Amino acid sequence: MNTRKEENEPGGTQMGRRQFLSWMVLAWSAFAAATGGALSLVLRYLFPNVLFEPQTSFKAGFPEDYEIGIVDERWKEKYGVWMVRTPEGIYALSTICTHLGCTPNWLQGEEKFKCPCHGSGFTKVGINFEGPAPRPLERYRIMLAEDGQILIDKSKKFQQEKGEWNNPESFLTV
Repeated sequence: MNTRKEENEPGGTQMGRRQFLSWMVLAWSAFAAATGGALSLVLRYLFPNVLFEPQTSFKAGFPEDYEIGIVDERWKEKYGVWMVRTPEGIYALSTICTHLGCTPNWLQGEEKFKCPCHGSGFTKVGINFEGPAPRPLERYRIMLAEDGQILIDKSKKFQQEKGEWNNPESFLTV
């Protein structure tokens, strides 16, 4: 007489080979998934996100491309620069309001820059004359490249209140 309960009988205490292998496969799969998840977090830590900043300098075409007395907005969206040509030369104005950093709009009919956020107004040369802006717009370094094109360097800014607009690099004589 067999006193041991068979594995198929209810209340059986022994585990068969197939059931054992199924549990082992399940356990190793869970272990591999947990290890893979932890390893992916470590790799994510070792290779963080990289922010790609826009270029700080760019070529803005030839001086002949700009009309005298006109504020050129072709670089406003891409580089945040207005190009202004006067009879004396060309300068590059920053499109960042000196109050809280909004982007003013050029109003051709009124011949002024007007900030939509808090109402600051700037003349064509960038001088603040209305609203809460504490100082004029900044100018960027401007020069001629070797190929005769205008080169704007946004890494160098010139502030009027510091007397830096007199610097020859803040204005391109043409």
